Amino acid sequence: MELIDNIAKINAPYGKEVTLNNVSYENGFNLIRMRIKEGKRFTDMDLDKKTIEELNSLFSQWLTEQN
Repeated sequence: MELIDNIAKINAPYGKEVTLNNVSYENGFNLIRMRIKEGKRFTDMDLDKKTIEELNSLFSQWLTEQN
């Protein structure tokens, strides 16, 4: 069984919508589920802590380079 809590919904370029949810399992394991909606198509990615840390580092570096 999983418990899903909404974190955020973001409007992205080209009419896409990104939804982030915290997904908690009975055993205490947590993931962030990222859903990208393009029209009628959905892409779901379940991301663990390690993956989020890596993405955060890459996004932060990219943002720094943009200024």
